[in-house]
This record gives sequence, structure tokens and C-alpha cells, in this order.
Amino acid sequence: MKTLALGLALLCLSAPASAEEIFVSNERDNTISVIDGDSLEVLRTFPVGRRPRGVTFSKDGRALYVCASDSDAVQVIDPDTGQVRHDLPSGEDPEQFALAPDGRTLFIANEENATTTVVDAQTRKVLAQIDVGIEPEGVAVSPDGRMAVTTSETTNMVHWIDTKTLEAVDATPVGQRPRYAAFTADGTRLWASSEIGGTVSVIDVASRTVIETVDFAVKGIAADRIQPVGVQLSKDGRHAFVALGPSDRVAVVDTRTYKVESYILVGRRVWQLALNAAGTRLYTTNGVSGDVTVIDTATFKPIRTVKVGRFPWGAAARPIPDAQAPDSRAAGATP
Repeated sequence: MKTLALGLALLCLSAPASAEEIFVSNERDNTISVIDGDSLEVLRTFPVGRRPRGVTFSKDGRALYVCASDSDAVQVIDPDTGQVRHDLPSGEDPEQFALAPDGRTLFIANEENATTTVVDAQTRKVLAQIDVGIEPEGVAVSPDGRMAVTTSETTNMVHWIDTKTLEAVDATPVGQRPRYAAFTADGTRLWASSEIGGTVSVIDVASRTVIETVDFAVKGIAADRIQPVGVQLSKDGRHAFVALGPSDRVAVVDTRTYKVESYILVGRRVWQLALNAAGTRLYTTNGVSGDVTVIDTATFKPIRTVKVGRFPWGAAARPIPDAQAPDSRAAGATP
């Protein structure tokens, strides 16, 4: 009996505690669904502005930022209550954004007016509106905070922004209709997906030139249905995960060889991807099937499908803050 009790105790200690939540924007319903990382069930759903797309968290996890595209605003929301604290100015039709390492500067892509709006999330003031290419969407900030990029869907470029001067300093041509950009953890490479081009461009950050182009081929799927969109890089940097749109697949790419290792079947029209903090799970938003696929990143296998709202678009995971007793939630460190 003692041996059995000891074994059970060790099992409990080794089991991963999943104190995390995944927030998913439902574009057609104007809502956010919150998935519990332990049960993998929807905990709650709350309303937001019109046509929510990009979502991200403040550094402390106590504020959720939502691009309410048709409301022309970035909403700042209490993730525990779902209440809108306030709106940030964002320019027309905000699609995606990136929070700089300083935890307060937001770079926002405005698809309608071909600009990147830079906002101080603490003072709620616009710092700059920077002209970029036509239909900007993807946004990323380098790990050292010195450079931001915006992809322009119609111009087919990645635009480089100096975060100190808040000026566009360069542009790199990529494949057709670039939708997403992600820096590697060391800041030396940028991965940019091209939806219509069907490729991902890997860019050397120092020279701002394309050094590799990743191609995809899924057996039994027409080439025009392989449309790279969201990109996430694994925590160890060894793999890139690429959402392939209406092919209903996520590609797993070796970041050293730039070869596809496998394709993971997920829901219909996979759009964006989110990793949990530990990097052990990948969450995919599947727009047409209205669900989220949960993938084990060790095995590259789906482990659950979670039904959410209509046309899920963006996703972000957060560890639940340690001090989330009712008193500390009310205090809220982030405005």
C-alpha cells in the first residue's frame, strides 16, 4: 500500500499543472471565447467590438488587447471579467498588432489606410502614424525592441520601422499577399508568410534580404488551397509551425534545413496559431469549422478539438497570474 501511495503521489507531482487560458476572437460573433487549458473546454464567452481579429496580452497578463477591426479601435479588456476598460486609438480597420518588449508600445496595422499606428498603451496617445504598403496586416517587433515590421498584402513587402525614430527605413519584397511575420528568438531571422504565393520567406534581419523560401506540397490538395497564414516558432527554435489555410493543415518546418517534416490535419481553414507559455501546446483557429484544434508539440498530434464561436480568427494564451486572488485582480497592475 505504501508503494502504491508513493507512486500516486509521484504521478500527481509529475503531472503538468495547466494554469492557463486561451482567448479566441470570433470574427462573425463579435465575441471572445475563453478556453481552460486544463479541461480544454470553453469557460466563458464575452462580447467585444465589431469583427475582432488580432488578440494579445499585456506583459503581466492582466490586460487583453483586441483589434476590433470594424469598430476602428483596439479595446483593452479585463480578461477575468470580460469588461472593456477603455479603447485605444488605432487608425482605420486595425487587423493585427504587436506589443514591444517595453510592454507599453503597440504597433498596429491599419488595413484600410495603409499605415502602421504606434500607440502608447499607458498614456493612450498616438505616437506616430507611419505610411507603409497597401493593406498592411502582419506586425512583429524584434526581441531587442529596435525594429518593427509590417507586411503589406497588396504591395507584397515587409516594411521595416525604426522603433526609435518611428520611421520606415526599408522594405523587403516577398511572395504574394504576405499575412504574418514572426522574429526568431535571437532576432536574426524573420519568417513572413505569403498566402497567395503559397510560401514562407525567411529573411536575414541584418541585411533585410530573403535567404530561404519554404515551399509546401500536401498530397491530394490542390496547390491553390495551400495558403500560408499564421506562423509560430517553437520555444526551442527548432521548428516553425505554419497554418496553411483552406488545406486544413499545419506544416511543421525544420528551422535548420527549412524542410517540412510533417503536415498536421486540423479543422477547416486554419488561420492563426498560438503557443502556450511552456511551448507544449499549439492552438489553431479554424475559421470555417468554428473550432480550435489543440496540438501536442512533442508528438505533433492533435489531442482535442474545441468548439468556439463563428469564424474564430486570432488566439492568445496566458498563464493565469500567480496572485490572482480576488483582491489582486481588482488592483490590476496594467491600465
